[in-house]
Amino acid sequence: MDIDHFFIEKGQGEALILLHGNGENCDYFQGQTDEFARFFHVYAIDTRGHGKTPRGNAPFSIRQFADDLLDFMDAHQIGKAHLLGFSDGGNIAMIFAMKHPDRVNRLILNGANLDAKGVKPSVQIPIEIGYRIARMFARISQTAKLNAEMLGLMVNDPNVLPEELVKIQAKTLVIAGTKDMIKDEHTRLIAQSIPDAQLVILEGNHFIANRCPEAFNDAVLKFLKG
Repeated sequence: MDIDHFFIEKGQGEALILLHGNGENCDYFQGQTDEFARFFHVYAIDTRGHGKTPRGNAPFSIRQFADDLLDFMDAHQIGKAHLLGFSDGGNIAMIFAMKHPDRVNRLILNGANLDAKGVKPSVQIPIEIGYRIARMFARISQTAKLNAEMLGLMVNDPNVLPEELVKIQAKTLVIAGTKDMIKDEHTRLIAQSIPDAQLVILEGNHFIANRCPEAFNDAVLKFLKG
């Protein structure tokens, strides 16, 4: 383990780990942390190279972040946890649940995607262009290099096949917004590919947890306590 994660910890009871999206930090969940801490022992983590967690020397990839999560759980003696991941955080949680089914209690995937094709072209095309430009300047600019790494997560990751999702044993909630940047049929494909997964579509865009916390929290707590 070459990094120490920055994290916010609140509440007691069963562990619930919150994983933010690309380029964000644990503050994304400010509308969730206190509410969920009423019922669970909440850990909101800054992913490697995000927020206050150092970049370290390991690869900058969704699979590495899933390995980091295992290290975090081991370091904090968390045998099993509920995982709630948003966007890239959902992709981390998805990979983790496939690799370590014995460490996941319940799984919530919010705005996750299997690959770049799952993202609407209006969002994905500018990301691809930005990634190519950042890569061109990465050798001469540290800022461009970091930018290329961050955008690269949305171009090259997570590349999961729908049929691989049968490895997920956790009871799963797939949740997205009506105007999400993830294609509706892609979100439905994820839900259909995970055994017995529940699907909830809430009014709003990709950032429903942040913009519509009451509706989001209600759906998540109903699932976790149900």
